[in-house]
Amino acid sequence: MEITLATLLVSAGRVTTKEQLITELWGDRPPRRATAAVHVYISQLRRFLSAADDLDGQAVITKPAGYLLLLDDAEYDVAEFQQAMRIGRAHQLAGRHEQALEAFDQAQSLVRGPVLETTAEGPVLASFAAWVEEERLACLELSVEAHTELGRHREVISLLGSLTAQYPLRESFYRQLMLVLYRSERQAEALQVYHSAQRVLRAELGLEPCRSLRRLHRAILTSDRLLDLPAAS
Repeated sequence: MEITLATLLVSAGRVTTKEQLITELWGDRPPRRATAAVHVYISQLRRFLSAADDLDGQAVITKPAGYLLLLDDAEYDVAEFQQAMRIGRAHQLAGRHEQALEAFDQAQSLVRGPVLETTAEGPVLASFAAWVEEERLACLELSVEAHTELGRHREVISLLGSLTAQYPLRESFYRQLMLVLYRSERQAEALQVYHSAQRVLRAELGLEPCRSLRRLHRAILTSDRLLDLPAAS
């Protein structure tokens, strides 16, 4: 039932076809009576939702092509996360970094763990899980950027150290770590981060660091004044 509900939630407000549900549940090896089994799962889901506080059994509507989940005013973390990200990005673009940071913190608080308790193997849920993970990492990057713009670079050094270890192929985290180390008067360590990134990328992908990372490396080597935090006006 978890996969059935998750698939309907991902497509909330749009029809999820019976074929999509069958693929999410059983992949390319569905049982002989897969359609009947889907009907049973939907009935079970309706009973479950009838006992919930925010939704009722009428939230799942049968359509000719499949099923439609209506959330109405029910709370949905994904929608709240997207709204917080939109607000944060707007504040960031406008230079309101304090407000941006608050919005990104709110977005991060809504990510409480994996999208599903079980591994998502179907195309709908796998794509959704990948999107959520990418948005979560983007939120972290934007939060670090807001901290940096506010001059709070020392506050994110430990976080970025963990992120570069956890996501060794994500060059943006190396770039951010190099910058905050440099601004914390730790130039030698910033250069070490670049060489670590270079080793990992060569070993794993056979590639050199991206252009922005190479530019930052050169700027740190020459103590380019453009790297300094702008003075408050």
